Amino acid sequence: MDRRTFIRYMTMLGVGSIIPNSFLSAGEIERILDNEDREGFYIRFIKPIKPLDTSKWLLKVGGLCDNPQTFTLNDIKKLTKESQVSRMKCVESWSSKAKWGGFRPKVLFDLVKPKKQAKYLYFYSADDYYEYISLEDLLKPRVIFAYEMNDGPLPDIHGGPLRLLIPFKYGYKSVKTILKLDFVEKEGTGYWSNFGYSKEATIQKGTDHALDLDTYKILTKEGEPDY
Repeated sequence: MDRRTFIRYMTMLGVGSIIPNSFLSAGEIERILDNEDREGFYIRFIKPIKPLDTSKWLLKVGGLCDNPQTFTLNDIKKLTKESQVSRMKCVESWSSKAKWGGFRPKVLFDLVKPKKQAKYLYFYSADDYYEYISLEDLLKPRVIFAYEMNDGPLPDIHGGPLRLLIPFKYGYKSVKTILKLDFVEKEGTGYWSNFGYSKEATIQKGTDHALDLDTYKILTKEGEPDY
């Protein structure tokens, strides 16, 4: 049995995943994004997904707004750009800091013009994750839609091509791999809130493992960490 036939046979049996990568060519290895405790910045998804093709990626914005639109990655890169250094704090008690580049939610809101009755924004992601965030919170300082990380394109492992960063809330509110945004009147229950996580998600006092600093820090106040 030749090599190609062997690979096809193993795949048909449903055991293709146990074929060692050393046996496969680069074109036969399919990248999958999945949870990984990577040094410096952990990777988290609710399920394994394939990386998105940024040339075909679209952001659909609709719901209760006067001017629903669909944006390509090039479209959003034309929006007024800002950058900031901020820490992403996970509810799992770890965090890491990076420089994020992108645009403020208000820039997007000014384009699509949410209606008066719109109070929340519904987020839907490529891994089927979903969340609700109030427009009031989204318009607070230091909230950013990011398509860059550390002066380069936002890596797919960290939510590229577009993610949200809310530095004063736990990471499950900083939605990744965003595909769709809908303005809604009432707050629904987000993915993790279905399992008992707080809808508010404000970072609380306590101990934090700062991965980028390789040390533990004590949070003495609620909200965005100051280290």
